[in-house]
Formats: sequence, structure tokens, C-alpha cells
Amino acid sequence: MSFTVKDILRMEVALALGCTEPVAIALGAAAAATLLPHQNFDNIEIWIDPNIYKNGLAVTIPGSGGMTGLDTAAALGACGGDAARGLEVLETLDDKTVDCARRLLDQGKVSVNLREQSGLYIRCRIVAGGDTAESLITDIHNNIVSLSLNGEELESPLVAKKGVLSGGMKLAELEEWLRGLSLEDIFELVSELDAEDLAFLEEGVVHNLRLAEHGLKYGNGLGIGKAIDRLLKQKLLVNDMATSARRLTSAAADARMDGVNLPAMSSAGSGNHGLTAILPIWAIKDFIDHDHETVLKAIGLSHIITAYVKAHTGRLSAVCGCSVAAGAGATAGITYLVGGDIHHMEGAIKNIMEDLAGVICDGAKAGCALKLNTAAGAAVQAALFSLQGVNVKDTDGIIGNTTQKTLQNMGAISHDGMVETDRTILRIMLDKQLAKKK
Repeated sequence: MSFTVKDILRMEVALALGCTEPVAIALGAAAAATLLPHQNFDNIEIWIDPNIYKNGLAVTIPGSGGMTGLDTAAALGACGGDAARGLEVLETLDDKTVDCARRLLDQGKVSVNLREQSGLYIRCRIVAGGDTAESLITDIHNNIVSLSLNGEELESPLVAKKGVLSGGMKLAELEEWLRGLSLEDIFELVSELDAEDLAFLEEGVVHNLRLAEHGLKYGNGLGIGKAIDRLLKQKLLVNDMATSARRLTSAAADARMDGVNLPAMSSAGSGNHGLTAILPIWAIKDFIDHDHETVLKAIGLSHIITAYVKAHTGRLSAVCGCSVAAGAGATAGITYLVGGDIHHMEGAIKNIMEDLAGVICDGAKAGCALKLNTAAGAAVQAALFSLQGVNVKDTDGIIGNTTQKTLQNMGAISHDGMVETDRTILRIMLDKQLAKKK
């Protein structure tokens, strides 16, 4: 099966309000709640895979008044989420919704269960009176594969057809196809971008810039973006390409991880990937001669490369995808924007892989802004180094003689080598949760 660039954008790039892991939990709960005749919930139970648990544990949920937690996400989704909005399910939250969620949590009516198997999995079960509703999400964050009421599976426009995602395509088939492509094949896809695609890519810029501007104005989260502004004013930093990329990208992450009620254009299933794939490219455009269409095409290439890397490394793992996947996308897009050719892009991707391959994912939280700050700066550096002929050698460590081979090696690390690391990270996080309850 062959795919087009429109298929990639349709399946891999979408608006998401809030961190995609708690949002996916809220979506599952909201979908189950639609089957029930009233909202007098007796209890809500969710079963989730280790990586959903890890990534949804500590991040602030937008519209919640600063609340965090997996149980909170389920309660908010059930009380007032709109499942028809997909990953923008929490856009409909209001004070009444938040009060309802707080009551459920205070009464101990929401429980979280950790499923040992890997692979994206969210099952939600809501009991209300004599009725029991269930939803199941697998593979990707908005892929509802079943809804049932009192044990009977129901047809619903919210449910994807069996084995098929909401966009009408199978993710597994897309990823298999992507893994078979060379960098040259990937680069040729850029020429397929038409006016409709470019308009969609610009929409992503608009949304992610709003988050960055909010972070710069209010200093949300860790306030890294605003801190960079202060350092520039104090002349302790210089406003070069790398600093500009770090400033814009980290400010957006500051806002998003702090639960600001603004959606992000995600990439490969992650809002933070979307910030990293888009904003470093937009940030450097003022330092070079360019036309608007080329900037948008560079961002399109970034999304495609991000999906290409994730097809090798997996949707969720112990490897920080913002660093190795979206970082690779950004450095390829930056290389394209400043006039580099396919060989420069290959060198830039190898450079950033060698630089950031060891960055772990320890869940979504305010500290992600630090990692996005690093990834954005490294993306600029990797591209500029490659343009100067500075490229990591094929004989070095995990680097292969082609981009495809390098990514295959990165995939082996992600799938096999980091399995125990992922368990260890999760165990540390679980121990912290237990310590809080004592």
C-alpha cells in the first residue's frame, strides 16, 4: 500500500487541547458517559498502559483550575467532556464540570489501574445506577475502537471501523510504509504539498505561536521562555538563531504544560512534538532570506520526518520523542529552509541523533519545557554544523550509513534496549505517588 503526503498530515497532525495522554483518558470517559441516561456516577474505573500512566501523571489539565492526575482527567471527561471534539474534548469544561469532577474525586469514586502490557491502551468503565458503560481506545490517542452499554457493543459515530483509524487509514500500515522509505523518498513527498496542505500547516503555526506568546507574556510553568527574554535584556544571551528557536519553543511548552486553555497542533500523536516540529523553524525565518511558501514546506517536511522517526521508535517509549523525533524533523526543516540539500539533511539528522539519543522520557510535566528548549537549540546547531561539513561519522556508535539505518538502530534501542529503563522510570514515579499518600 502506498500513501500520500495528505494521508500523513491527516493521520499524524491534529489539534489537541492539553497534554495528549490525560486528554485521551478524558476522551474515553466522555465517550462512555454519552451512553448513560444521567450523570449520577457511582464509580469510574480506568485501565491504562504504562506509558499513558507515565505521561499523564503530573501535567496540568487545561480548564481544570490547575488540577492534575489521571483520575482527574477521567472525572473531567465524564462530567463535561465532548467526545465528538476528539482531542479537543475538554474545550467544553466549565465551573459546573470542574465541581462535578472534584466531588467524584473527593468521594473516591474514580480509580486508576495500571495494565502491564505495553502499547497504547485506555479502557474506561462507568457505573451509573443499574447501567454500566465502557469505552476502549487503542493504538493512537483518539482511536475509540469500541463502546458498550451493559455488556452490549453499540454502533456509534465515535467508534472507528474495525482496524481503521478515524481518518480512514490504518496507522500500522502507514508506519510500515514509512519504515520502508529512504530519506530521498521522504524528501520527494514535500513536492506533493499543495495550497490546501500549506494552509493547514499555517494553521498549525498560528495555534502553536499563540501558546508561545502566552508563555512569553505570563511566564507559565517553569517560565523558561520568559527567562530567556530577561537574559537577552541583560545581555547574558545573544539573540541568534539557536536562542530564538529555544525561546519560542520553550515558551510554548511552558504554557502548554501549565494547562493553558489553548490547543496545540500536534505531530505524531504529541502536542509537544508539534511545538518542536514547528516553532524552531518559524523562529529562524527572520535570520535568513526566504519566501513564505518555503517556510511552510520546511514545516511540512518536519512533520513528515517526525512521523518517519516515530514509525521506527514507536508511539510511546522511554526515549524522549521531542528530542529524537521532532528534533530530527525540525533540523531537517531548518536545513531545507536555509538552502541545504538532501545530503545536508542526512548529516543534520545524524548529528542530532548522536547528540540527543540518550534523552529519556520521564512523563509529561513542566520540566518538558527544558527538553524542548534543548531540542530546539540542538536542531538549529545540527543543521548549521551539517551545512559547514560537520557530520557524525557512520562508524560512530548507533549511527548508520543511511538515515534509514540510523533510525532502525534508534528503533532497536527504543523497543528493546530501553524496556527496562522504561520500567525503572515508571517504578520511581509510582514510588513517589505512594510516598505522597502516606
